Amino acid sequence: QVQLVESGGGLVQAGGSLRLSCAASGGIFSINAMGWYRQAPGKQRELVAAIIRGGSTHYADSVKDRFTISRDTAKNTGYLQMNSLKLEDTAVYYCAADHRIRLGGPYNYWGPGTQVTVSS
Repeated sequence: QVQLVESGGGLVQAGGSLRLSCAASGGIFSINAMGWYRQAPGKQRELVAAIIRGGSTHYADSVKDRFTISRDTAKNTGYLQMNSLKLEDTAVYYCAADHRIRLGGPYNYWGPGTQVTVSS
């Protein structure tokens, strides 16, 4: 069973940067896809970025050219580098992973989430 834990969230001013991390444990060698989702108050959870084994990536239009997804298999960790943050990026961010090689999910494993708040 894969366990995921996010870290790196917090409060940042608009225009600033944050890097989220997703540490994986348990069954990690068969993880072939990872994704980052976010959910703002009153809104549906949305896919922000995804990556699969081999390096192919996908980004939501709202974060293209600002966010970068990556993974370090040696450290069993995924990352979401977020630059030029906007007020509308405020949300709880979730890491997700799966054994299937599917860009954008669906994902079987989820972390508990980390809060990102962007202030003016």
